[in-house]
Amino acid sequence: MGEDIRKKGKVERAAEFVEKMKNIHEEAGVALKKVQEDMKRQADQKRKEMENWKREDRAMLSSKDLVFKERLARKLVDRYIGPYAIKEVVSSNVVKLQLPTSMRIHLVL
Repeated sequence: MGEDIRKKGKVERAAEFVEKMKNIHEEAGVALKKVQEDMKRQADQKRKEMENWKREDRAMLSSKDLVFKERLARKLVDRYIGPYAIKEVVSSNVVKLQLPTSMRIHLVL
């Protein structure tokens, strides 16, 4: 009988410990969820809706990574060139443009 009392005491303490850990886990989950929602709200403030592109729409091409033969000073080159007609819509933010053959740009998606 003496052993049963000891085991019962240990089981009660273990059960209390398990309950305490469950409460801590739930509180941490709630805190993480709140922080996640706050970060999403802050990140969404700077985001804007994407345009739905269609074939034959016209889009400007960024000249950021283009190399020009004339070797103009980077600050004197237009930021965007075009507009060029859209040949194909690959995804919501990737389109293929109908570029002139004189541009000699390797198409990379």
